[in-house]
Amino acid sequence: MEWTGARYADKPTAEVSTWIAAPPARVWTLVADIELMPRLSAELQSVEWLDGGSGPALGARFVGRSKHDALGEWATTSHIVEYDPPTVLAWAVEDPQHPTAIWRFTLEPKDGGTLLGEWMQMGPARSGLSFAIDRMPEKEQKIVFVRMREFETGMAATLEAIKKLAESTQTSGKASL
Repeated sequence: MEWTGARYADKPTAEVSTWIAAPPARVWTLVADIELMPRLSAELQSVEWLDGGSGPALGARFVGRSKHDALGEWATTSHIVEYDPPTVLAWAVEDPQHPTAIWRFTLEPKDGGTLLGEWMQMGPARSGLSFAIDRMPEKEQKIVFVRMREFETGMAATLEAIKKLAESTQTSGKASL
């Protein structure tokens, strides 16, 4: 990620993608398993469906609990805002009309496998990062840049883990971490 000088209000985005030697339907089963994500993430600690839900559906909600050395521990409620199996899964964090972040997975058949992308947008609503910016407003651009780099690094690691799982399942018939 290159320095953009973005501020929080700019709603900066990060995006990563990888090609996976497995069909979209197989990759989708992993992407749609939100409860799998904490095992693939250094920051996300746990996920729990709300309202009796057990999987993604438009409007479904889940609580994610996260931990970060500099930012502490927190929980957010996310709302599924795009659900089109096996091509798109997206959620808005906190208020779907004015989210603190939006996250999206996209799957596209390509070259006999799947092109898996993960995209996120910071803001526009205030988040935990806003408090760091409030304390050091002169460092806002650096704070945003560092956090976006962390997101990009984490997303790349998540996609790599999904790739490994999807491809190992293709050959062995079962997934293992």
